[in-house]
Amino acid sequence: MTVTPELDVNKPRIEANDQKILNLLYAGLNDASIARHLGVGHRTIQRKVHRLMELLEANGRVALGARAQELGLLVGASRQPPRPRGLTARVTDGALRAGVG
Repeated sequence: MTVTPELDVNKPRIEANDQKILNLLYAGLNDASIARHLGVGHRTIQRKVHRLMELLEANGRVALGARAQELGLLVGASRQPPRPRGLTARVTDGALRAGVG
């Protein structure tokens, strides 16, 4: 007997990049920051967020995050925004020093 995993018909299928966008939105980033993080244009992110709001039937960014969480689309998402690439922060003798590293 073969067991086939059941598909959740209520959970919409989203692309990997859309998953990243949802996770970054959940972390509190704005469209411009998400665009920089993913290496795409600001307008591209605006269009994708709008499409995600339509797909998940959300009437705003906050509602989009709530709906994505409700549907289990934020698995592994962190509320901490990602650190900018190439920058490090060090505490030395009580002073915060930023450097490239």
